[in-house]
Amino acid sequence: MSSLKSKRAIPENGKGFTSMDSTTAQRRLKSIHAHLVSVVDSAFSHIHLRSSPTAAEFLSEQNYSVVLPEKLQTGKWNVYRSARSPLKLVSRFPNHPDIGTLHDNFLLAVDFFGDNNYLGTRIRVDGTVGEYKWMTYREAATARTAIGCGLIHHGILKGSCIGLYFINRPEWIIVDHACSAYSLISVPLYDTLGPGAVKYIINHAELKAVFCVPQTLNPLLSILSEIPSVRLIVVVGGMENEVPSLPSSTGIQIVTYSRLLNQGRSYLQPFCQPKPDDIATICYTSGTTGTPKGVVLTHGNLIANAAGFSLAVKFNPRDVYISYLPLAHIFERFNQINLAHYGVAVGFYQGDNMRLMDDLAALRPTLFCSVPRLSNRIYAGILNAVKESGTLKERLFNAAYNSKKQAIMNGRSPSPIWDRLVFNKIKARLGGRVRFMASGASPLSPDVMDFLKICFGGHIIEGYGMTETSCVISCMDEGDILSGHVGSPNPACEIKLVDVPEMNYTSDDQPYPRGEICVRGPIVFQGYYKDEMQTREVLDEDGWLHTGDIGLWHTGGRLKIIDRKKNIFKLAQGEYIAPEKVENVYAKCKFIAQCFIFGDSLNSSLVAIVSVDQDALKAWASSQGIKYKDLEQSCNDPRARAAVQAEMDAVGRDAQLRGFEFAKSVTLVLEPFTMENGLLTPTFKIKRAQAKAYFAKAISDMSSTRGSG
Repeated sequence: MSSLKSKRAIPENGKGFTSMDSTTAQRRLKSIHAHLVSVVDSAFSHIHLRSSPTAAEFLSEQNYSVVLPEKLQTGKWNVYRSARSPLKLVSRFPNHPDIGTLHDNFLLAVDFFGDNNYLGTRIRVDGTVGEYKWMTYREAATARTAIGCGLIHHGILKGSCIGLYFINRPEWIIVDHACSAYSLISVPLYDTLGPGAVKYIINHAELKAVFCVPQTLNPLLSILSEIPSVRLIVVVGGMENEVPSLPSSTGIQIVTYSRLLNQGRSYLQPFCQPKPDDIATICYTSGTTGTPKGVVLTHGNLIANAAGFSLAVKFNPRDVYISYLPLAHIFERFNQINLAHYGVAVGFYQGDNMRLMDDLAALRPTLFCSVPRLSNRIYAGILNAVKESGTLKERLFNAAYNSKKQAIMNGRSPSPIWDRLVFNKIKARLGGRVRFMASGASPLSPDVMDFLKICFGGHIIEGYGMTETSCVISCMDEGDILSGHVGSPNPACEIKLVDVPEMNYTSDDQPYPRGEICVRGPIVFQGYYKDEMQTREVLDEDGWLHTGDIGLWHTGGRLKIIDRKKNIFKLAQGEYIAPEKVENVYAKCKFIAQCFIFGDSLNSSLVAIVSVDQDALKAWASSQGIKYKDLEQSCNDPRARAAVQAEMDAVGRDAQLRGFEFAKSVTLVLEPFTMENGLLTPTFKIKRAQAKAYFAKAISDMSSTRGSG
């Protein structure tokens, strides 16, 4: 991994200042510190500014963030940090500074919460899915040790890469813990990736062992001769008599997870404890083009991010969490580190998103993390149910909603009668006990965020992050009633905005500085595995990670994502379009399940490919008294297209889209955008080049019929 050593100039003290005389720096830092006073409460440590006429000379407070100069002597005041820890970037849990690795974190969890429920799955009784059955923290630790020792028994050495090729279930977590305990490197393989990408990652990371399930075993077997590094395949949930035996000439053994457990129990070995600087995982991000890139994250990276987040959000051993977001993604990996730290019980969904609501009813979680795609569906589903409930109930809902919204916006406690009359029924959709909700992966509409706050109550936040920063870059602060932003910096990093002149974004913009979001600190990754060139494209010599996202600093030092540097195109009249922004607006349209916006420099207007919400289209047809032999026919009906277009125009006007940002022509399709048909990345982002090719005829037809402006 020597090739990954970057030229970043981050001082060991984490302060991020460069080009300074040490005496001058110390004097100025002492001056800054003199203006700070610590206030400790039961939830977390705040650091506030003490009133002083000279404070602004060294540090500028903006409520949730503080602004510092990038370089003390000559620098511009453009570096933002969390007001919770302005002088030192967090790298360890304040109450447990001895936790430096994922292994340390789990050891603490077992010591403190050994007999608590940890990993739960629903059991089948007479063919019917029943209640959750639980494994305690101590039982999970025992299994972790056995799996780790089983791998050693098969000759898997320290530092080897181990693949995980299956969806969320307890064994995923146990294998990951085993990797941490015995200094192995976990490499998630998306269960929805095609064999080509799986083969690439296995060979690129030189995986020595792969854990799979019966459903993903066959794709592995089909490429055995092309993955020479693999020595062991472990089938999770497989029966002994169903696992094929391979000729010894292949050099590959296939065993069941159960057999590996038993082998490990008979071959117990001491832990091979990692160091904070050791690699914990290589997470391959599919991206929208090209081959996957391996993001190298150390134990220290992941612990720093979780530690920073812990200053803002805390869980407790009474909490229950549902795991359904893909464990192969950094969002869910990050969640699992936090959940273990606090002794939370983690219940797994059945593996079928269509049954998620049933799992929620059985588990009744207190913590729920989501992505905008699901939040938008919840939002649309509830609003449609309200509209169909009758005039009286719709009026009651609107009265309750407006009253509760006004109370929240004015900092008052809403009347409990509205929850009893209206919102408790809505809360029951998620099990009735959710007290904390978080949204990530892509921007959530402010309307939807407000809707979730009002309907579900509790602590609801939106965050921003990426795999390359071990997850969280920023998140909303508790008690912040403003929506439409992603909060203040994680105390484990600092953020600056860099000018993007070709898009007319500068850090001097008024009233809000704008530019490309750059991040620095102990959460930033080590580089792309075996790819120095792409590493240098995003990591500069001062250690700043250039995210490619465009942000602005809102009032109070809150970060708002407004654009994407890479996914922009220019229309014929010279206007720049950020298609993801437009797609996020149209996502609120009741007819739209998914939307792909396209335009180019040869045309002056946008077109849209809409994957329709089939229930909404059926309801519209019924309300119009129109009968179709099938939904395919309705998609081709100009009346249906006109109805969808009208709804999109209304949503666009509400969101104050500019004239050239409106889609002037629409094609309706039944087929959803999925990973299987190559239109989505595993993080549910549209593969724009592939979508353009996939819908080439429809785009061409719309281009030939739309007007010139």
